[in-house]
Amino acid sequence: MSIKSGYHRKMLQVDLSRGKLERVTLKESFLDRYIGGRGFGAKLVWDNLKRHGYKIDPLGPENLLVIAPGPLTGAYVPSSGKSSFVAISPGTGLYGDSSIGGGFGVEIRQAGLDAITVTGRAPELSVLLIDNGDARIIAMPELKGKSCLEAEGMIKEKLGTHSVRVAVIGVAGENLIGFACVNADWGRNAGRTGIGAVMGSKNLKAIVVRGDRDIPVHDLHGLMAEHDKASSYMQEHKYFRMWQQEGLMNVIAYANEKGILPTYNFKDSVFARAHQIDGATMLAGYKIGDSACFCCPMCCGNVCLVKTGKYAGTVVEGPEYESCAMLGPNVGIDSFAAVLSANRLCDELGIDTISTGNVIGAVIEGYEKGVLSLADLDGEDVTWGNEDAILGLIHKIAYRQGIGDILAGGAKKILQRWPEMDQLLLHVKGLEQSAYDSRPSITMGLAYATSDIGAHHTRAWTIAKEVEQGQSWTDDEKVDIVIYHQKVRPLFDMLGVCRLPWIELGLSERHYQNFYRYVTGKDATLEELLELSNEVYNLTRLINSRLGSTRLDDKLPFKAWAKPPLTGPMAGKVIDQHEFTKLLSLYYQKRGWGEDGTPPVSMEDRYD
Repeated sequence: MSIKSGYHRKMLQVDLSRGKLERVTLKESFLDRYIGGRGFGAKLVWDNLKRHGYKIDPLGPENLLVIAPGPLTGAYVPSSGKSSFVAISPGTGLYGDSSIGGGFGVEIRQAGLDAITVTGRAPELSVLLIDNGDARIIAMPELKGKSCLEAEGMIKEKLGTHSVRVAVIGVAGENLIGFACVNADWGRNAGRTGIGAVMGSKNLKAIVVRGDRDIPVHDLHGLMAEHDKASSYMQEHKYFRMWQQEGLMNVIAYANEKGILPTYNFKDSVFARAHQIDGATMLAGYKIGDSACFCCPMCCGNVCLVKTGKYAGTVVEGPEYESCAMLGPNVGIDSFAAVLSANRLCDELGIDTISTGNVIGAVIEGYEKGVLSLADLDGEDVTWGNEDAILGLIHKIAYRQGIGDILAGGAKKILQRWPEMDQLLLHVKGLEQSAYDSRPSITMGLAYATSDIGAHHTRAWTIAKEVEQGQSWTDDEKVDIVIYHQKVRPLFDMLGVCRLPWIELGLSERHYQNFYRYVTGKDATLEELLELSNEVYNLTRLINSRLGSTRLDDKLPFKAWAKPPLTGPMAGKVIDQHEFTKLLSLYYQKRGWGEDGTPPVSMEDRYD
């Protein structure tokens, strides 16, 4: 059955070097196979990689940046505000993507586009303005050095309107920090894999979009009925109210109780003062409002204000779990106000909170253990919980000052300078690990190790099920749950929806099959959609293989198998290397890859 609706079938191609902008028509075969979002990005990046002989400088003009919502983005679907940013990552040198919520992707769709691609480098700092599909490049050198929030305000003032959506980089992106992010809606971020540095390398400060067109839907009445079913289920869930109140901040207490909360650079997995920085503390003294992505009843975003003390006046949309964990317990900070200040600073500078907290935690432990000297730290004593020093280090990283110039490159650059930091720095493939301790969960370890972008939790979040119920799983069950997560989660990114209703409230995947049918008119089964999603995962593996990644890169950080947590319910637990090696081989076998983790050459033919 052919696609009847759901797409504008238009993509904007931008070459900043030549100042050329062109709208091209997307073929139905492309829409049918890659769906949208991450799927579009993976295919377009793969084609670009082939054109350049499988050699691309992530910070070179030839690196293709893809911005793509999905066919459900902006439709009457719960939590349908997602859009994907895709490129070769400056931090890892491999495939990279990051999704962003809010309303930016919706505006792209309302502007009559299904995707945007950007290559080249503008001669001076510029903004890409898209107005209902018409587009132009505007030089705005006055934005140089401006924070994300300040630049967004200046852009809106220059245009004379607030009725636009802005995706913008801060000084971290301009300074090509390996984990610079893209900020939108005053606090939403495409945070991982250094997409902000890709924009910075192109002299592209921001992408500004305005649209007022209808989003095409095949069966509006069917879509509305399906939405109401899904929304009713979500609102009747026993945890729905908690998610509205605390959002992802409810995970702090959960992770601490289960013994998986990163503490003192993962030396431990329980933080004795977690109650000082958890969701209850946020509600009691800091939260002043809610925020939500497009069409999302969960409203999981928290708007917080510091009312008193040295950080008084700090306002930020956040924190969520990852930011709080990595900028709190992982660096020894037990002040919620200080966490908010660090979160706000990262948003202003345009720098990923996860990688930032991970790198700073490793630096503190490196100094504590004598791996780094006081001279390495520019003579500044950076220790656990030293708020001023930690905030100062965030600033140094974004501006590449002193030690910040080395840290700015991320894990790979740090290890080139200090190889002995390898036992302290937690990363996979050069991407700093997310805020879930994998030592008590071998499936989470396998998920981190086999993730196409590196150690990121959104690729497969299996830890809760294993910690709570999976201690006696067979090898097949352990591998199968990882692979299933890696099948279903790309589908959410391809469709342009958030994963939280599914993973946190148990909303059935069948709803998304129905949403897709009502929007596009194509009657695909869930199994068919999941297989398309799985093909995208194979494709990103091919990209990485062509860029030199092998089984040797599917490894866990030293601490995962050699340094157990010191206290709490998971004290003494590590991942068994022999068992991990066995599961990794079984994983490759089930995926149809070679024993070295490389997909067969014949698989490449499927993506021509």
